[in-house]
Amino acid sequence: MTTLDHSTETTHSATRPVNAMRIVNYTADLFRAWKNRRAFYRLGELSDTELADVGLTRGDLCVAVDLPFASDPTVRLRSIRQARSENIEVMARRVA
Repeated sequence: MTTLDHSTETTHSATRPVNAMRIVNYTADLFRAWKNRRAFYRLGELSDTELADVGLTRGDLCVAVDLPFASDPTVRLRSIRQARSENIEVMARRVA
């Protein structure tokens, strides 16, 4: 067995755990996205007042629902809510 043959065998056996972890991580990400999408759909059942209490509007839900299935709509909602709260803080500083 030459050094090159030994190196090739080591490389193939070393990639197996990496590929397995990629599959596990991909599956976990899909499950997390599915779970968060279910929670997202429950937000649609809230009244406008309840949505306002958490800093969202019905329009925010419409924006986030258009994302592809594999992406997490709650991440988009979080960024929308955060941008809105930062905008409100800036406006409050201008008034004061």
